[in-house]
Amino acid sequence: MATMESQLLSARHIQNFSEASALEKHWGYVDRAVPCTNDPGSCEYLDQVYGSHDLSMVYSGILWAIIAGLLLLWAIGRRVFPAPRTDDVATGIIDSERLRKIAGRRSRIRRTAASLVRRYLLPDSVRWIFGRTTRLQVLVLTVLAGYLLIFSFVGIVYQTWITPVKKMPGVYNIRTSLGPWSDRVGVLAYALTPLSVMLSSRESILSLLTGLPYQSFNFLHRWLGYIIVIQASLHTIGWTIVEVRLYQPQPKVAQEWIVQLYIIWGVVAQILLLILFGLSTPWGIRLTGYEFFRKSHYVLAMVYIGACWGHWTNLQCFMIPGLAIWILDRGVRYLRSALIHYQYLPNGSMGFKAAHASLTHFPDPDHGDVVRMDFAHPQDPWKVGEHFYLCFTESSIWQSHPFTPLNLPKVKNGLVAHSYILRAKKGETKKVAELAAKKLAAAPSATTPLILSGSYGESITENLTPDVNVLCVAGGTGITYVLPVLLGLVEQPEVKDRKIQLVWAIRKKADTRWVEKELDTIRKAAKAHKIEVHIYVTREAGSKSPSISDGISEKDEATVKEIGLPPSAISSVNRVQSESSLDVQKIGGEGYDRHPNLHKLVKEFVDGTVRGSTAVYASGPGGMISDLRSIVASCNSGAKVWRGDERYDVQLICDDRLEW
Repeated sequence: MATMESQLLSARHIQNFSEASALEKHWGYVDRAVPCTNDPGSCEYLDQVYGSHDLSMVYSGILWAIIAGLLLLWAIGRRVFPAPRTDDVATGIIDSERLRKIAGRRSRIRRTAASLVRRYLLPDSVRWIFGRTTRLQVLVLTVLAGYLLIFSFVGIVYQTWITPVKKMPGVYNIRTSLGPWSDRVGVLAYALTPLSVMLSSRESILSLLTGLPYQSFNFLHRWLGYIIVIQASLHTIGWTIVEVRLYQPQPKVAQEWIVQLYIIWGVVAQILLLILFGLSTPWGIRLTGYEFFRKSHYVLAMVYIGACWGHWTNLQCFMIPGLAIWILDRGVRYLRSALIHYQYLPNGSMGFKAAHASLTHFPDPDHGDVVRMDFAHPQDPWKVGEHFYLCFTESSIWQSHPFTPLNLPKVKNGLVAHSYILRAKKGETKKVAELAAKKLAAAPSATTPLILSGSYGESITENLTPDVNVLCVAGGTGITYVLPVLLGLVEQPEVKDRKIQLVWAIRKKADTRWVEKELDTIRKAAKAHKIEVHIYVTREAGSKSPSISDGISEKDEATVKEIGLPPSAISSVNRVQSESSLDVQKIGGEGYDRHPNLHKLVKEFVDGTVRGSTAVYASGPGGMISDLRSIVASCNSGAKVWRGDERYDVQLICDDRLEW
């Protein structure tokens, strides 16, 4: 090993290992020959190279120590100062005095701080650069980027050394701080690699420590990848300038440099990194498709780590954790799927058994068919808000997609019911819709086998105490995220002065058939729990043009009967409208799409609450989520919360898996 290391350094640092009396160890770098017997300029340069590298390792260690310390404090804080939980409150009719006691146990300082943070850090930040991402996420990225920027330059002596080339009189090497600086950014890129892998893991260690769902880290993973691309490119450019321009004689030095094995691996790593970057851009994903991006990302990332290992084995201390995290993530995924599906087979033996979902097909040639899937499976119940990855084996065993169950997780006779809806767009979901249509055309009922992986995400009702008002906002199939929240509330004791409301935007009245049974359950409990349901139809095919009457509630059957609307859809809408607390409003028309005024709806809801904070649950298009972030932020007021008015402590819980 020492011989190989000396060969690696011979062209770059001209160390004389034959005259060295000892080798000086440097973590993450090749050993240094001491004492230095070269010319004074070369010895000073080597002092700078090794001193700068040692500081690079120190700065990398400090970065990881800070990250580990923050995660440890977060994990401890979650347990020492836990938020009130729903199951901490005894069942029974909750009166105002009980509510005040529950609220009184909460820290006013914490609630005020949370309200202030939402007020200023919840809205999107510079959307044309960062996409639909909160200011808080961008702030975290800025702090990390600031640390890396500062310590990419600190501790380096910026100087130039003109040193003679041995046995070549009149020929000189120009040695500058460009070499140590290029090494610095390269070391930092290596140090960030395991963090990048950790941020991308579905079986997330970070989620276990912080309680945040794995998808919350996607933004940081993506931008950390961009930072690594910049660092690696600067490292490559810097050493190319040194070896091709500053070292002499040329082109001999450059030709000998580029054929060395560790340089070949470095070139491979740089090419792989640029391919990863290109495929991860919105343009690359649109060109190749999301599934190709996802699978190629897995493979190329691991080959990249291997190439980095081959380029500089001394920094394997960063590559091994990255590889281990990736292997652990994949292994746990497969293990969890196996545990879900390892069941009794019809012949009485144990083995792998897929779930079989019954299919219901809702044709929609204009916007994509919708398919509902219902099945029961022997497993542990999930938590409201969590989702599963479903693999449709009759379509492809190589793909799985995330779906949120729209029902409550209840165990009945050892089985847990699952209900999902999906809209066919293109790719896998389109294949599933076509399969459902084909099967149902041949028989009155149909099923399809599924393989589940999960559950993933967070429990969104765990801290929903009775003093919290609830506003659910959904767009289209996003109703699956908020329905379990409402279904859970109707099974709880009624709460005096609590306000609950659902706002659902759909394209057609017939879309209510997707969740007809669940809406009927909410309708029956609406009066007792004071639940208001507002359904906004934004693009009705039977309507020719918008009119003034389109913006008001439709109260009678005559208003509901539209040309081309099937009888089952009319029946469904009529049932939804049968209670005064539920109404359907048509606000758009064919070729005319208008969305609900969320700013007005949310403001009126918060202002109309009697007491307590508000939780806004939302799922839908990215534009809707971005609007709600700004609206909810404006509803928060730290000053009013500090004075005891908790109505202005408003939080947003949203399904943001597909935002970027």
